[in-house]
Amino acid sequence: MVFILLIFLFSAVGAWGQISPGDLAEPHAHLEGMSNCTKCHSLGAKIADDKCLACHKEVKARIDQRKGYHASAKVYKKSCIICHSDHHGRKYDILHFDINKFDHNNAGYKLEGAHAKKECKDCHKTEFIKDPVIKKKKKTFLGLNTQCLTCHTDYHQKTLSSKCEDCHSNEKFKPASKFDHARSKFILKGQHKTVDCLKCHKMKTLNGKEFQEFKGIQFKNCVSCHEDVHHGQFGTDCASCHTEESFTTVKGISKFDHSKTTFNLEGRHISVACKSCHKGSYTAPLKHARCMDCHTDFHKGQFKNTNVLSDCRDCHTEKGFQGSSFTLERHNTGNFKLEGAHIATPCIACHKKTENWSFRQIGTKCSDCHTDIHQPYLDAKYYPEANCLKCHTVEQWTSISFDHNQTKYPLTGKHLGQTCRSCHNNKSSVESKDNNLRFTGLTAECTNCHTDEHAGQFIENNKTECSKCHTSDGWKPTSFDHNKARFTLDGRHKDIACIKCHPSVAGTDKPFVLYKTGKIRCENCH
Repeated sequence: MVFILLIFLFSAVGAWGQISPGDLAEPHAHLEGMSNCTKCHSLGAKIADDKCLACHKEVKARIDQRKGYHASAKVYKKSCIICHSDHHGRKYDILHFDINKFDHNNAGYKLEGAHAKKECKDCHKTEFIKDPVIKKKKKTFLGLNTQCLTCHTDYHQKTLSSKCEDCHSNEKFKPASKFDHARSKFILKGQHKTVDCLKCHKMKTLNGKEFQEFKGIQFKNCVSCHEDVHHGQFGTDCASCHTEESFTTVKGISKFDHSKTTFNLEGRHISVACKSCHKGSYTAPLKHARCMDCHTDFHKGQFKNTNVLSDCRDCHTEKGFQGSSFTLERHNTGNFKLEGAHIATPCIACHKKTENWSFRQIGTKCSDCHTDIHQPYLDAKYYPEANCLKCHTVEQWTSISFDHNQTKYPLTGKHLGQTCRSCHNNKSSVESKDNNLRFTGLTAECTNCHTDEHAGQFIENNKTECSKCHTSDGWKPTSFDHNKARFTLDGRHKDIACIKCHPSVAGTDKPFVLYKTGKIRCENCH
């Protein structure tokens, strides 16, 4: 026996190397050696699952409860060695766990919403494990439960139920999409539906941490949340007059009827907020006999000059300040009667707005409102005291009643069909080239308006007497008599076309017909 023992001791290392298929993985390294084989192996048989589970008690407990991955249909009752073989070396990953291929549904907790975007290490943390035995393990996916507060901080500081899923979904924490306020003791109606949660559920601090208070909110009456603008004058039962739809809406038989007061609300007054008139107390009496008891005199006393008792209602109604009830008939009793185009003219065209609308001291002459476009181009002889009505009417500015025969140049022939601007334009004026009409400083010479088509051939004494050949009835030279010229037409000359003797020649600006040729002898042409 001693001999055999010595032989065994000297050859133990070599013999073990022959028996063992390889080194155990690092988690099982403490089981190396022939004396430990039976801790995992049964003599004459394969590895027994019960021996594995005898060590991995936390896994066995989950299987017995039919919970977790090892209790799923995918691996239940399969031998441990199928997935977790050993003797492949110290660095061998005995778990052989592929995160990318792992189906978390088999673990008994389906990853949905925001959870599906998380990495394993975000949830499988040592600090989330409550079991002290599992917590000591270097690497494990056990020890977690499906309760939200296992991983998440209790934002509500234990003031609400720990079943977060009653109000929140897996998509995101805010808002609490699953919460239905209609199931609470305070059902949201009307405008309460649009109020931000923070308006009623204020931020509080508990245990040094800030959170939003949802439990214990007082709602016995409206003033629990709302300021009593009536300062207790009408009690705390706001619902007796107001609704959740709008604070300015009253309801029920106890509604406040303003028509029972000495001031009935009409027109724009109906939509005015109460506090606009009732600045302090809603029950204190207000002056309201005159509009200016509430409204500022926009016209700054312009109408007190004629009537110290004048009031806004003399011209305006409760429908609004825009527009006026001041009639045309009333206007025509004043210093300026509205006629013609003035009837359709807006008030603001004459009554200009500076600090306020000016209604007093408005002039009655045309030039008080209209720009005198004829100055300084109109002779005072025809324009006394800048009176536009001398030529124009109030019906239409372009309607002219001026008699041109009163001037030194009566209009005849084609001139009768011309507009004033055709002749009285200011474009050719040396002094000014504005767009106003010019009625002074004009001559009766044709070339004042017409271009000299003859290139100055008929200028005599610095003037061109167009009337020697032309009339105002047309441009054709109907009054020209060739017999009064230096060359009298007789015989066959009467039938010759003018252009045969008077050719077109090139001029400085353009060609013109040469009439004064100086050729009156026969040999000049024949």
